[in-house]
Formats: sequence, structure tokens, C-alpha cells
Amino acid sequence: MKLKKQVTVCGGAIFCVAVFSLYLMLDKVQHDPARRQNSGGNFPRSQISVLQNRIEQLEQLLEENHQIISHIKDSVLELTDTGAVSPSGHLPFRSSNGSWVLPFDGRAAFLSIKPQDCQFAQGRRSSPAELQMLDVYSLLSFDNVDGGVWKQGFEITYDPNEWDDEPLQVFVVPHSHNDPGWVKTFDKYYYDQTQHIFNNMVVKLTEDPRRKFIWSEISFFVKWWENADIHKQEAMRKLILGGQLEMVTGGWVMTDEANSHYFAMIDQLIEGHQWLERTLGVIPRSGWAVDPFGHSATMPYLLKKANITSMLIQRVHYSIKKHFSSTRSLEFMWRQSWGECTDIFCHMMPFYSYDVPHTCGPDPKICCQFDFKRLPGSRVNCPWKVPPRAVVDANVAERAALLLDQYRKKSKLFRTKVLLVPLGDDFRYDKALEWDQQYQNYQRLFDYMNARSEMHVQAQFGTLSDYFNAVYKANDVAPGTRPPDHPVLSGDFFAYADREDHYWSGYYTSRPFYKNLDRVLESHLRGAEILYSLAVAHARHGGMEGRYPTTDYALLTDARPGTAKEVVVIDYGSRMLRALVGLKRVIINAAHFLIMKNKDVYRFYQTEPFLETDDKRPTQDSLPQRTLIELDPNSPRYLVVFNPVEQDRLCLVTALVNTARIRLLTEDGQTLPVQLSAQWSSAVQMSPEVYQVCEALGLMLPTHSQTVHGLDPLPLRTVTSDSQPFYIHSQALTLGFSGTTGLKDDPQVMRVQFQFVTYGTRPSKDKSGAYLFLPDGKAKVGFGYPLRTVFLQAQLFLDCFNHPLLSSVPTDQYLLEALGRSHLLLMTAADGYWD
Repeated sequence: MKLKKQVTVCGGAIFCVAVFSLYLMLDKVQHDPARRQNSGGNFPRSQISVLQNRIEQLEQLLEENHQIISHIKDSVLELTDTGAVSPSGHLPFRSSNGSWVLPFDGRAAFLSIKPQDCQFAQGRRSSPAELQMLDVYSLLSFDNVDGGVWKQGFEITYDPNEWDDEPLQVFVVPHSHNDPGWVKTFDKYYYDQTQHIFNNMVVKLTEDPRRKFIWSEISFFVKWWENADIHKQEAMRKLILGGQLEMVTGGWVMTDEANSHYFAMIDQLIEGHQWLERTLGVIPRSGWAVDPFGHSATMPYLLKKANITSMLIQRVHYSIKKHFSSTRSLEFMWRQSWGECTDIFCHMMPFYSYDVPHTCGPDPKICCQFDFKRLPGSRVNCPWKVPPRAVVDANVAERAALLLDQYRKKSKLFRTKVLLVPLGDDFRYDKALEWDQQYQNYQRLFDYMNARSEMHVQAQFGTLSDYFNAVYKANDVAPGTRPPDHPVLSGDFFAYADREDHYWSGYYTSRPFYKNLDRVLESHLRGAEILYSLAVAHARHGGMEGRYPTTDYALLTDARPGTAKEVVVIDYGSRMLRALVGLKRVIINAAHFLIMKNKDVYRFYQTEPFLETDDKRPTQDSLPQRTLIELDPNSPRYLVVFNPVEQDRLCLVTALVNTARIRLLTEDGQTLPVQLSAQWSSAVQMSPEVYQVCEALGLMLPTHSQTVHGLDPLPLRTVTSDSQPFYIHSQALTLGFSGTTGLKDDPQVMRVQFQFVTYGTRPSKDKSGAYLFLPDGKAKVGFGYPLRTVFLQAQLFLDCFNHPLLSSVPTDQYLLEALGRSHLLLMTAADGYWD
């Protein structure tokens, strides 16, 4: 912007100088003495000659001035129209396939970013974190030594007098983790179990003000609230505002942190937080994440931005938990790499799981005896063959001492004498009996412990924030600030293993079709939000609220890890498809409204939309069907392209057309570069009726397959390679097992290589699946058979693919430079992700 102003001022100054020179010249001609002496008659021939010369000089000056102004105008246009393809003096030409092509000028469009424009550059440089996760991984041997009763840990001892001066504070936090779809669908989980948890919660928490509970999944809570009568709603509101029930994290779901895009993580958080604030006036203060399969550094950053001060995580590799336990580093400030302003206090649960046997202390055989849902006669028992016993006067002393021993051992892993003990599991507390069993037996134990000063313990039910507030108070710091002597950590916790070599990395690729559908849905949601907001703003500004559909919106659900049962996945897919159809309707209506010059004549088309989207999906499990644009030589067709991201993009836009002779124009009539490609009706045959504009050019097939048939005007050439990673050669780059990438007129060279590998699965009982990745050995390279690569004439980009893998390789210098030369774009047909 500063450069633009300088150029404009300079151009204006030059223009003023030229005009002033013209004025002086005319003034000099007007006051010429010879002319005044002969004013009454004809000019002498000599003076006419002088005047003619001066006029010619003036015309020359005007021409030079015109050129200067033209250059200034072009410079301003280049500054204000970044990203546009400039003709640069090159004329459009007709290619061999009949389409018109406007050559690129070879210059990359880059926007310089100043340090003061970057929010991270403005912040004060943070001190380095004591715990860098990459360094921690390098220290671990991952030897999985048997630790005794705590299999993945070590024996814990303590001095009984350690708490004489400062009693141990214990907060037992009842909870129930409810997946919005896993073995059952969301609705079936709600009607079979979750609604009963809420109904019992209203009754049982009200019976005793000392009882506490936490809840995380707002999607279930909203469904219950909308079905509850006003009396239940008011009772629930009283429990929340009175501190007996805490909403932790407050997200729509307990989001996956590995497969999800950060936009989706933000959206689900916003959805839950806005509902809680609008309906209950509640803003969550503590994060609770016990079931994501590994933990990303993105989540603490988002929670911090959502005004959450403390958080808890659970699914961390058991070797990391053991290491952090041995150094008493299970509680730390989780910091992003760019500054202390991102610090958030985090508690890591030390043991195997978040169920009751693995939360009271290191010995699950003892802890299971204090899960009173497993009392004899229940459908659930303890695998260690020692069942719980109801707490009565005759055994309360022995039971309390046994439980306190576990509490004390667990507390030795932390730096304060405040202890968190979760009490729950998946879909717990759905029966009124369990509420009575857990709360009544634990209250008897608490009353006994608290009444005896020699035990040096204060135990009670609590919420997650109750625990964190006690930690801050014990360390004499404000909530959310760093307690003394607590470490700072930077990094993430992937990949997760819960035992042996059971790494939970299989879910990165589970159900790739639905992972792709989820990404498509997210992109449509983002586009719909932007277009809808713009359309509503225009409608309100023009007084057209009643004529534009301001309630035309859609909502998405969550199904990213791909670990649910088949019936649940189908339910997820149906929900996502309904949301996708709704979002496309929003996009169509908003785009129609926004592109109209005269919005007064706008009409809302409910059944016959004005625009069509580029693809459609008939069912939740079908691939998208591209829309064919049928062209008529006598009338052009209009294509509306929308960029939903925050910056200019350089990308290829594809469309299907019914003719090989096309011309692509901008709105003002400028010819755009276009490349015509084949639409394959089979693995070896091009379609004679459908063509792709800016789409795939190459087909790779096994050499033993049928002959590939070309189609005029799309000539073919073939290259046969061996079964090893194949090579692609083009004008701009060489790609292969040991290839390099170079740009014309650029000495910088980047090494590029890729290969396809396959894994087998082990024959033992533990096999790879939706959760785990358990291969039978190292990866095997190659496809196992030679490949035939088929190429078409490439002008914008080059594609090669082999079923089921597809790679898209840009070949133009301009496009490669715009990508920043950082890495090659690869896309697989199986999952549709850019990597």
C-alpha cells in the first residue's frame, strides 16, 4: 500500500510538470513580439515555421507524458491486482487440441510479509521450554519393563509422616464419557443410556449438596435440554450455577485431535460454547480430554484462546507417562513454540486408562474394589477376581486405609499435596442404583477419613475446576498461571500406544471415504458461512430481510476417526450428506443473490435453484458425480468460482464440458489459459462426449493390460517403467527415486523423490484394524509389476495415476514458484487428501 501511494504521487507530480510546461509554451507563443507587430496581417513565413516546430515539440512532449501516465497506470494495476495473469505482451494462441491458451508471463506472484504484520513477531520471545517432546522421545528406551502391580510403571513408596504438616487434599470427580456414536448411533445412545444419566443426575445430585459431577459432550446435553420439561431444566440450571455440575471443555463433542482440521476443532468448540452461554450463561474454565487417541499441541492453543485456564489429558504413550511420573512432571505449562502467552496448565493422568481401576492409584486390583457398580450381583465384575464390598461400620476403617494408601502413592507422582481421582467410565451412571452405590459408599469413606486427624487427609467429591483451583491455591498463584517449580513443555503426544507395541495409528487411514467426505463438508461449511454472511449483510443493508432466506442454514456432525461400527458409520454418512446438501443450497442461494447487479429483482428459488454446483452425491456412500456443462456455439455459459480462503490462491479449476473446442474468458473478455484433458470412460478408453478443462492428463497401467486408445485431438504417448518407483519427466521438473527439481533460469535445485510401499499384517491374534497398526514387518517397495505411463500434451500441469493411487504434479514454472517450492502435492484417490 505504501509503494502504491509513492507511485501515484510520483505520477501525479510528473503530470503536473508536463501540464505546466505546456502552459508556459503556449504563453510564450502568445506573447511573441514578432507576432504582436504583425497582428493585423499575415505571419511571415519564418515565424510560421518557428510556430510549427514548437507545435511539433509540444506534441512530442504530450506523447512522452502519455507514455509516462500509461506506465504509472500499469504499475498501479499490477500492485492492486496481484495474482492476476498478466498478458505481458504475449498474444493468445490456439493449441493443438483446439483450445485457446494465454501463456504465463513466467513471474511468480508473491506478497511480502513484514514482521510487524505477523502477530507472532510482535510478541516477546519466550524462554525455552524445559521439556521439548522431541528431546524426551530421544531419551526413552521404550523397553516396556514389567513394573509390578503398575505394569507400565514402577513401585511407589512413601513415608507415612509426609502429610503431618500439610494434609493430602483429595478430589474425587465423578464423570461419564459419552461418545456421540461408536457402537451405537448418536440417537440410540441417547435414548438407551444418555437421557437416563441426565434424568438421574437431576434427582441424585439434588439429594446432597456435597455431590459433584462433570459433563463434556454438549451435543447430548442439548438434545436432553430440548426434550426436558421446564422443571427439569430449572433443576439442571440450579445444579450448574451452584457448582455441583461443571461443563468441562464445552465442545459439541470430545474432538479427535489427529485427523481433524483445526477449523473443525474450532467450529465444534464454538457451537458448544455459544449454546452454553446463550442458554445458561456459562463459560467453561477447564478442559477434559480422556478419549482422543493422542493429543495435539493445537488443542491447548485453542482452549487457551477460548478462555480456558486448565486442562486434562489421558491417552499418552505409556513410556512417556512412566518417564514423566518418575520426574514428577505430570503437571506442566503447555506452551506453543512462539511465546509464553500461549501457556496453559495441563494435568496428565498417569495410568493406563480413565476407568475406575486405573484412576485411584497404581494398583488396579485394589482400585477396582472401589468401583461400586461392580458389587456382587452386578453385570460388571473385576477382572482381578477381587470384587468390591459395600462400606459399612464393620469394614469402613479397613476400606478407608486401603484406599488412602492408593491415594498417597498416586500423590507421590505430583508436586503438590492435592490429588485428582476421576470416578467413572464410558456411559456410566445411567441407572439410579449406580448413583446410590457410588455416592453413598464414597461418602462413608470420606466421612471416616475426614473425622480422623491422624489420617491427615481431606477427601470430598469435586469438579475438575475444584481440583485445579485447589492446586493454584496450594501454590499461591492465580488460576491459569505457572505454579512454582512446575516445568514448561512444548510439543505434542503422537503416536499413542496403550500397551506393548499397540500403536493407535491405524485410525489415521480408517474409512478414508468418510474422512474425505468430512473434509468436503468442512470446506462447504466454511464457504457457506462466508457467502451467507455477505448475503445477509447486503440484504439487511438494502432492507430486503423479508425477501432473503435468513434461516437457510445447516449443521454438521462429527465422525472423523473412522473407528465406529458399520451401522454408526452409515448414520454418520447420512447426517453428513444431509448437511452437505443443505450447505450447497445455502451457497447457491447466497451466490445467486450476490452476483445480481439489481438485487431488487431477486427471487428465492426453493425447488429450482438458479445455479448448479459442480458435483452431486446421490447417496451417502457414493462418489461425487461431476456436473457436465453443455456448451452451445451461439450462447456462452457462465461459471462462478468462489475462493473461501483468506488470501489469493493460484490453483487449477476443473470442469466437464461436451466439446473439445472451447474458449475461456474472464468477465471483461480477457482470454484465460486453458488445458483440455480426457475424461476416461474406462481404464483404456477416452470418452468421445465429455472432456475435462484443466484436469488429469496421464494414465498409468500395468503393461499386461489392454491397449490404451487415444481420441482426437488428444494424442497419446507411452513410457514403460519397471516395478520400482516410477519417473516423471516434464519441461519444469524431473521426479523419481533420485530425481531433482529445477526451474528455468533459476540455479536453485530441490531434490524430490517418492515411492509407493505396502504392508502386510501379522498372523497373531492382535491384528491391524480400525485403531491399531500392527504390520508383519518392514514395508515392501513397488507394485510388483511393470507399469505403462500414458501422457497427453501438457501445457499447465501433468498427471500420472495408477489405480488406486493418483498423483498430481504441477509442471509450469509459475505454478511451482507460487507453491513455494516446499514440497510436491500428492493426492490419493482413496482418501482425497492433499499431503
